[in-house]
Amino acid sequence: MKKPTVSTIIIIIAIIIIALYAAGEVNYFSGKIIHEQNYDSPVVVIEKIGVNEKINNISINDGVYFEKQSYVPNNGEVVIFGHRTMQGSPFLRLNELEPGDIITLEWPGVGEVNYTVNNKKIVPASYVFEASKDTQKIDLITCNSIGSSENRLIVEGNMTSVGPIKDKIIKDNPLQYHAILIIAAFLIVGLILSYFYPEENRMYILVTILVITAILVYFYFFPIPSDVIYSKIDG
Repeated sequence: MKKPTVSTIIIIIAIIIIALYAAGEVNYFSGKIIHEQNYDSPVVVIEKIGVNEKINNISINDGVYFEKQSYVPNNGEVVIFGHRTMQGSPFLRLNELEPGDIITLEWPGVGEVNYTVNNKKIVPASYVFEASKDTQKIDLITCNSIGSSENRLIVEGNMTSVGPIKDKIIKDNPLQYHAILIIAAFLIVGLILSYFYPEENRMYILVTILVITAILVYFYFFPIPSDVIYSKIDG
């Protein structure tokens, strides 16, 4: 086997960079499977933008986060945060919501609470937000624009109805297979790349793909906090 060419080394470096992001997402989704074993977690459903996520009260890095300084639905203003990019990107398409769109919370102990979007705005990251106990509304907050943390996008909605909770939505975890899909996609694309790569350097690409895939599989079974990986990338 010949020594790796400069182009092969560059491609391997690119594969490793992509693998870091894949590892971050694998750890994120695998960690969610562990964190969300509690079926009593509330769920936010926004059909228009494909959101069906359990809500946590730990951190925005664990998915959709319920601000503890706000209020439970039907008891005041609900404030929920979510990432626009990485960590599952739950609010990637939040900007697509328009007045009249429906946001649904399946909230144990409360029920199915529907909100109708009535406004959206962009504010600086330094904007101080205070939830009110005297209004029945929801605020979904994420970064703006994509890939930037300079501003915040806030989508506001007024509560329009409260009904019986849908237990099936509470118990389901629609994201439980996402980590497996990421690993499979990385392996398949990597194998295709190595297959068509020049034969004299093909083995370097193949070994890189197989080693990284093995690492991703390890993270699937033994996840670490995804923000640990992303802090290294950003740093």
